[in-house]
Amino acid sequence: MLSEYFVIEKTPIEDVRPTVWNANAGSPADDTDLPVTLEQYKLYVEMADRVSARRGLANTFFLTLNTAIFTAIGASWKGQLTIPAWLLLFPLVALLVQCGAWFFLVRSYRQLNTAKYTVIGALEERLPASPYWNAEWKALGEGKNKAKYWSMTHLEQWVPLVFATAYLAAFIAAAAY
Repeated sequence: MLSEYFVIEKTPIEDVRPTVWNANAGSPADDTDLPVTLEQYKLYVEMADRVSARRGLANTFFLTLNTAIFTAIGASWKGQLTIPAWLLLFPLVALLVQCGAWFFLVRSYRQLNTAKYTVIGALEERLPASPYWNAEWKALGEGKNKAKYWSMTHLEQWVPLVFATAYLAAFIAAAAY
């Protein structure tokens, strides 16, 4: 179904909670595991941050690539086509596939981070404070109010679609010219 490719489902923390803890872990009331839990928490938060950094690098790469392509098109455009318009289909398809790959890469990073932050929420349940899961997320309106918080990946997913639309428009303009 097409919605599987464009809709992101969040896993409820209730589904994650029983899978976070090993059978030999102490009870939540037992403070003996707290230092180990805190270290695992710090490591896991760092891993989530690294995923965000990789997403940023991927976006920078694709944004630079597409900006360079648009610059090359603009610099080489002379008005009249000297080749048959159908030959432009090959680079158009390549550019659209590249935009599609960019879109799904951002989507994949978004899914990965959504899962990581759900696990972070489950880990925070055993810590004295819950800065992300209970505090920050509540302060941001749990993502329900766009005036308080609009996820960066929502915006990031539009950029490849904008470039794909621009490539299509340029192709149609070149073919009609």
